[in-house]
Amino acid sequence: MPTCSTKYQGEIEYSEDAVLNFAWGPFGFEAETRFVLIEVPPARPIVFLQSLATPGLCFVALPVFVVDPAYRLSLAPEDLSALELPANRQPRIGEEVLCLVLITVQKNRPTTANLMAPVVVNLGSRNALQTLAFEVNYSHQHEFLQPEEDAVCS
Repeated sequence: MPTCSTKYQGEIEYSEDAVLNFAWGPFGFEAETRFVLIEVPPARPIVFLQSLATPGLCFVALPVFVVDPAYRLSLAPEDLSALELPANRQPRIGEEVLCLVLITVQKNRPTTANLMAPVVVNLGSRNALQTLAFEVNYSHQHEFLQPEEDAVCS
């Protein structure tokens, strides 16, 4: 079984079935086209997208419906083609595609999700891409979790 070095879990073994092949890498990392999807049971539903080429590059993500149960995915024709999906309709999240949003966690700030640029994975081929949702008014900094206040000891 192949192994890779990761940012958060050290050296791990992975299955080729867990590898996502990006047509072009995520925005800002276009040369990074192979990622392994890592699930850590205690952290569910959080998943990690770990670059196979760069151990220090790992994105933290959530399934889009965890953040926005009413999310509407709208892929451009070129995105449908890159994902090897039918061109005549939008794919069904959870049936044909996995739709993940990258999250940002900062101390003393709300946790945000990038609903504007989701990562979409064809569940059959494992082809993936990060797309831009132009047709719908989604934010790249959608606040969905407020920081916890320090507990007061009595």
